Amino acid sequence: MPPKPVNVRVVTMDAELEFSIQQTTTGKQLFDQVVKTIGLREIWYFGLQYKDTKGLLTWLKLNKKVLSQDISKESPLLFKFRAKYFPEDASEEIIQDITLRMFFLQVKESILSEEIYCPPETCVLLASYATQAKYGDYNPAVHVKDFLATDKLLPKKVTDQYQYTESEWHDRIINWYKEHVGVLREEAMMEYLKIAQDLEMYGVNYFEIKNKKGTDLWLGVDALGLNIYEKEDKLTPRIGFPWSEIRNISFNDKKFTIKPVDRKSSDFIFFASRLRINKRILALCMGNHELYMRRRKDDSIEVQQMKAQAKEEKLLKEKERQTLQKERQARELAEKEKNELLEKLNRLEEEANKARDALEEQTRLTRDLEERRQRAEEERKRLEQERIAAEQEQKRALERANLEKEERERMAAAAEEARLLAEEKAEEARKKAEEAQRLEEELLNAQRKVEESQRKLADVSTKNWTTPAAAAVVSSNGSSNSSFINQNHNHFGANGSNSSSSISNHLAADDNENDEDDEAKKENGVELKLNESLPPEQYREPAVDKNQKMKQQLEELRRDLNQVKDVTKQTKEDSIHQDNLKEGRDKYKTLKQIRQVVIIGMLSSSMVSAWGGDGWGWNRRGPNWGRGHGRNWGWGGWNRGRGCGGPRC
Repeated sequence: MPPKPVNVRVVTMDAELEFSIQQTTTGKQLFDQVVKTIGLREIWYFGLQYKDTKGLLTWLKLNKKVLSQDISKESPLLFKFRAKYFPEDASEEIIQDITLRMFFLQVKESILSEEIYCPPETCVLLASYATQAKYGDYNPAVHVKDFLATDKLLPKKVTDQYQYTESEWHDRIINWYKEHVGVLREEAMMEYLKIAQDLEMYGVNYFEIKNKKGTDLWLGVDALGLNIYEKEDKLTPRIGFPWSEIRNISFNDKKFTIKPVDRKSSDFIFFASRLRINKRILALCMGNHELYMRRRKDDSIEVQQMKAQAKEEKLLKEKERQTLQKERQARELAEKEKNELLEKLNRLEEEANKARDALEEQTRLTRDLEERRQRAEEERKRLEQERIAAEQEQKRALERANLEKEERERMAAAAEEARLLAEEKAEEARKKAEEAQRLEEELLNAQRKVEESQRKLADVSTKNWTTPAAAAVVSSNGSSNSSFINQNHNHFGANGSNSSSSISNHLAADDNENDEDDEAKKENGVELKLNESLPPEQYREPAVDKNQKMKQQLEELRRDLNQVKDVTKQTKEDSIHQDNLKEGRDKYKTLKQIRQVVIIGMLSSSMVSAWGGDGWGWNRRGPNWGRGHGRNWGWGGWNRGRGCGGPRC
């Protein structure tokens, strides 16, 4: 009966993969299957990590069967796909977008889980780039209040240490996030790494070690070499060995030896708690040294092809980005023109409403004037009738006056009275007639104004619906859907993960890793071959120092945070970082300083015997170096005899 397949679960930074492997499957076969599935070609940075039966994190050996290694026998077998080695400069070395994303997510997780110390103000800056990488450009219509509520963007020790609410932290992050408009997601992830790689604990694997006197120390292995740290300070290395200054590294049981290039110099010795710790240190040293040498040589054919392909993809993305930018600008321009036309239309509608109101007012006034004219005309007719009646009465009076004198006199008097009354009525009739004529003229004027208002209203209506601008509004509303370009991401297939000569060399180095389970093999070492023509290490300037605006913003934020800081919750890393900041030290200045000191110590110690003469010691009160007395070439308290440092020595 054939052996039953074993289920394996591999957890990457953004996915979980399930595989079935056979009893004979090797670590390389499983690793190849993982990188082929996710489309990763820069495989030399990564490995599969698991917890052994003793609960320690261990890297899967590629040259051995998976099931023959010290893996907890659970179902399914759990592995983490993680970066094992880190680049010296992410912007110069990382080629693929998938590689960039893996590093970004892993470094981000390490900072948020506080495995890597990051100052609070830098945490806010990194959180803004992480937000840009996740959400793209800031859009106030989409990114409303509390849209970051479900995201973990800052380490817990940062939020606990300052008297800021969650909303206030988000406001700080969004203020920087708004400045990243136009930055692509991949560019935001690269900016994140360029800032994170300047942190002191970035890319460092720490191991607990002891010197000959039993003092607890830390050994840090990174892309540039080996560093020695005090037990209480993982930020500031006290001794440094660049790869270019190491000739040989080896271990014998729990004893680990570093031999400098200068053969006249004494060896550096420390002790690990277990044999397998020394094996892991040696394996990490070999892998980091191999990548260190590869960076300083010409790229292999495969790497050149990958860079050429990445360059083509970058150019294609840039073209797509420019096209999208043009479309975005065209949409914004069309939207602007649409808004202007809508404003103009609103103004015209307001003018039309005003003209309509004026027309209604004129119409009302016309009706009033017409009513007043009719009343005046009726009054005139009544007065005319009264005048006629008065004239008739006068005529009758004159007729009666002829009857007799007295009667005539009486009638004359009555006639005179009637005449006067008739004249008075005639005058009133004349005035009413004049008033009626005046009202008729006002009525004519009002009618002319009404006709003029009607012409204006007709003109406004004609402008509203016959101008090309209004037609443009209608057409812009009808064609509001813009074209979008789908960005196609190229995934590497089976051919993308085939091993070429450079990858084979990397896997060969992994094949030569020490068997941590072979306790009988307690001694091993490796010669680190160096090419004297290779350029020495270049200690670059931190990314923040290159951007004066960003540097100034960080300093302002640091001052603001200091005002709301709870000093009782300050960590020892915060104190160490503040001391380094006051003394003007950063990651690269410290490495340059301690490694120059080691080189000077090596050159000086060549004048004395390796064991019987004086050594070089480190003064614990500061990075000062001086002559020490003892039987081995040690640092500070590592000498059996006394040591001193500074000008007095």
